[in-house]
Amino acid sequence: MSVQSREQVGKAVDAAPPSGRTGATLRSLGLLLGVAALVLVSLLSVWVGTRGIPFTATWHVLWNPDGSETSVIIHDYRIPRTLLGMLVGTALGLAGALMQALTRNPLADPGMLGVNLGASAGVVVAIAFFGVAAPLGYVWFALAGAAAASAGVYLLGSSGRKLASPERLVVAGAAVTAVLYAFNWAILILAPKAFDQFRFWTVGSLAGRYYDVVLMALPFIAVGLVVALFLAPSLNALAMGDQMGRALGVNVGRTRALGAVAVMLLCGAATAAAGPIGFVGLAVPHVARFVVGPDQRWVFAYSMLIAPVLLIGSDVIGRILGAPGEVQVGIVTAFIGAPLFIALCRRRKLVML
Repeated sequence: MSVQSREQVGKAVDAAPPSGRTGATLRSLGLLLGVAALVLVSLLSVWVGTRGIPFTATWHVLWNPDGSETSVIIHDYRIPRTLLGMLVGTALGLAGALMQALTRNPLADPGMLGVNLGASAGVVVAIAFFGVAAPLGYVWFALAGAAAASAGVYLLGSSGRKLASPERLVVAGAAVTAVLYAFNWAILILAPKAFDQFRFWTVGSLAGRYYDVVLMALPFIAVGLVVALFLAPSLNALAMGDQMGRALGVNVGRTRALGAVAVMLLCGAATAAAGPIGFVGLAVPHVARFVVGPDQRWVFAYSMLIAPVLLIGSDVIGRILGAPGEVQVGIVTAFIGAPLFIALCRRRKLVML
């Protein structure tokens, strides 16, 4: 084992929380608390809105839909919005943790592989050239754009004789992001009407999304979730370096390729459904690692719970602050996520993963 590998192993051991049965019990208890927090914030999301409904009436209609106006508001508007918040939050949190593990970069977020800008490019094309005006119509174009951007980044990062290393993927992602950013604004400047529609999507929001969008995003996020969880043990080995990972039996190229596919599915579907939402994928994995240490299996599990709690909670706060209207969730997550991330940076020095 090289000196660098021994140092990385030592850092991982020093950063790990208490091991053994006690550590596993505490982590499991933390997961239960996370589930309870998610249930609580989901109930708040169903209850709180621009139309004031007493909690007792909300609880009754939640289990006994009767076709009344209150029932329609709860079941046709607030429940789909809450479910989408769960899906998008889970996808963004897991995609962020996966990106940071793949690139071994603590500042990586789902947009680093060009997924967000690829989805945005798809939406711009849909609005400017095809006249698409509905969120469900945006979704398929956004997914196609995210897939194309992810594929382009991976091909650039793995060109030549070398495998797609974390550094090459980051550089390729930065290049593709710059090109797509220029492409988007060139079209939007030449098409002011497209800009008027695009600006409502690009801020990030759960409003105006119904069961059709939820059902569209579900299979993509489910497949990405399964792939990401499957890769967690391999990513633990790769945290000690590619050479050590190969010695432990990890297929480095396949792991990175599958990881890129999982990020594309998770972040592409989430961005397509709700627009680009910042800081969730960046800050949440750091919170998870602060609680459970560097083991990716636990980091992934906690990220999948903390992120939807943050996203749905931000959506509820946006409804309260903006009443009788609302503040879009993408704005609220930025105001909450940025100070949270700064606090984590001040409490604990960020190191390469």
